[in-house]
Amino acid sequence: MTGPVPDPFSEQPDWAPRTPKSIEVVPATDRVDLRGKRVSIGLPGLGWRSDLRADERVVQSSRTYVPVIPEHEWYRAESEQIEVFAPLVPVERVWVETVSAAPTVADIFGDSGIRLVSLDAPTHHAPTPVFEADSVVGRRVVHVDGSTENRDLRAVTESYSGTDGDICVRVTPELEWYRWAWRGQPPNTLEVPVHLLWIE
Repeated sequence: MTGPVPDPFSEQPDWAPRTPKSIEVVPATDRVDLRGKRVSIGLPGLGWRSDLRADERVVQSSRTYVPVIPEHEWYRAESEQIEVFAPLVPVERVWVETVSAAPTVADIFGDSGIRLVSLDAPTHHAPTPVFEADSVVGRRVVHVDGSTENRDLRAVTESYSGTDGDICVRVTPELEWYRWAWRGQPPNTLEVPVHLLWIE
């Protein structure tokens, strides 16, 4: 045999799941529209708090603030059209999650070993295939269906053997996930094969 052996995995095979776009975290000072966006707050060098949603900026005494609401309260306020208390956070202490334009090399090949981060801004991990995760209940997941990425989902089960013999996880929209908590109303769920699910 002469020449190199061709790599059968050089092109993405038909059966391989497509990696979803990653989440980038950008300063709120760079964004125009904040309403309903997922945000993190904190101070460089100190730490970060996430699972929050923002409303539009507010200017008071020549300072700009962002009303920030815990995510479950935001969903409740939007669903039931009620007012909730939203503390005002200085805009320079708020970072916004945005979906990147395309998967990065780290998204496709993953991180190996210890990943050190800067304390200057919050970070977000690359998407992780659900079949590589130890536990998924309650985690934010992305359902990749062909070229469509279905986001704002939560896993409601661990991996199990589905009706067709596939390994599956049941997922629900985040609104129903949180409604389950404040009303006790069980969510509508969808059974999704694990090879189509990624932890966001």
